[in-house]
Amino acid sequence: MTETETMIQHASSSRQQSGDAMTATSTVEDVFDDTYREKEGPKPPRRLVWRNIILMSLLHIGALYGLILIPTASLLTVAWSVVCFLISALGVTAGAHRLWSHRSYKASFPLRTFLALANSMAFQNDIYEWARDHRVHHKYSETDADPHNAMRGFFFAHIGWLLVRKHPDVIEKGRKLDLSDLKADTVVMLQRRYYKLSVVVLCFLVPMLVPWYLWGESLVVGYFLPGLLRYTLVLNATWLVNSAAHMWGNRPYDKTINPRENPFVSFSAVGEGFHNYHHTFPFDYATSEFGCRLNLTTAFIDTMCFLGLASDCKKVSREVILARMQRTGDGSNKSG
Repeated sequence: MTETETMIQHASSSRQQSGDAMTATSTVEDVFDDTYREKEGPKPPRRLVWRNIILMSLLHIGALYGLILIPTASLLTVAWSVVCFLISALGVTAGAHRLWSHRSYKASFPLRTFLALANSMAFQNDIYEWARDHRVHHKYSETDADPHNAMRGFFFAHIGWLLVRKHPDVIEKGRKLDLSDLKADTVVMLQRRYYKLSVVVLCFLVPMLVPWYLWGESLVVGYFLPGLLRYTLVLNATWLVNSAAHMWGNRPYDKTINPRENPFVSFSAVGEGFHNYHHTFPFDYATSEFGCRLNLTTAFIDTMCFLGLASDCKKVSREVILARMQRTGDGSNKSG
């Protein structure tokens, strides 16, 4: 019997069933805590963060202008925008999410450096903060301690959580997490130290200046297309994992939890829409049982393994998946 199967047999039978990850194949801190109870009484008042509201509004207006500029852009600039989108997305999915939040595989120093730079291009908080909030999301999913609790509605889970002050429970639980693995990673802490500078250079200047310098694109098109529009699309693709993938889709692995299998989100977020699977088995490096299908991030990690830049990918056996589907799934589809 494999190590994973042994841990699955001794997993918690809580409503979230995240105990299947357990300590040996998980960060520990991303396993659902069914002992948490929301405080009784009225909820704390929502405090708007007007700076974020204004900046997000301006960003989306700029992205709309970028859409208008597409017909005036060269094909090379459009292609460069796609490249920047993919690099940014991988910095979140293969980097902050699968590597640093869940430790689902190991990456060499060169790969970790690339993913940290790509993460700065994505501009979604530094790796340390992103991974901390994501572990809190898994540990206290769909409760007051979840940073983007989908029980508060689509808008809140998608973008609203960034426009208001965090619930006190989110802050409290985040402070109690063991983040020693992140603190021990020199790449993570170096990115955190120089995060603002890296964002200015990688999220805005590089996307804008490369097409201007190499093939004479205007700075305006460079700023609004591979810059603001690309950045906004990556943001919303990531946010759809928190919102749409927690609301719409089937639940073949665990019908007792909200996260769903959502093909559209899988496509837009380069593989992160197999969300019922991911919350059931958060330690699996592929976040899906279907390999590279609609999962560019898994294909990227597999390629890095082939090149010797990544290793020790954690994966759930098909026998464990089938057993879990029969035990807690909604019967909506067959295993791959």
